[in-house]
Amino acid sequence: MLSQVLADLLVVIHFAFIIFVMTGGFLVLRWRRIIFLHIPAALWGAFLELQGWSCPLTYLENHFREGETYHFEFIEYYITPLVYPSALTRQSQIFFGLAVLVINCVVYTWILVRYSRKKRRTNISS
Repeated sequence: MLSQVLADLLVVIHFAFIIFVMTGGFLVLRWRRIIFLHIPAALWGAFLELQGWSCPLTYLENHFREGETYHFEFIEYYITPLVYPSALTRQSQIFFGLAVLVINCVVYTWILVRYSRKKRRTNISS
């Protein structure tokens, strides 16, 4: 029972990490210091996908699930398929890795443009 709870907790953490990798740049708009967490996380997520490697959390989740039976609970039914799509291919992994890089490059470019405009306005009004 404890191993099942730990496996479920890891799936939720894994899902939250994926969401953070994809959208964390937007959080940087509000809290700048998150950039120091987000950029390494985004690079790690893209690297894993582009290399075709599994996240270490996957191995840990599998370890906790060994010998356990599951009866279509919420996490298993709704969250797990998002973390581990059944149709995941090498091509889709490459697509996801590139999507992480492109999305975050666009977001950080927007942040830099916005920051430089704001800084320019501050310098002009001084």
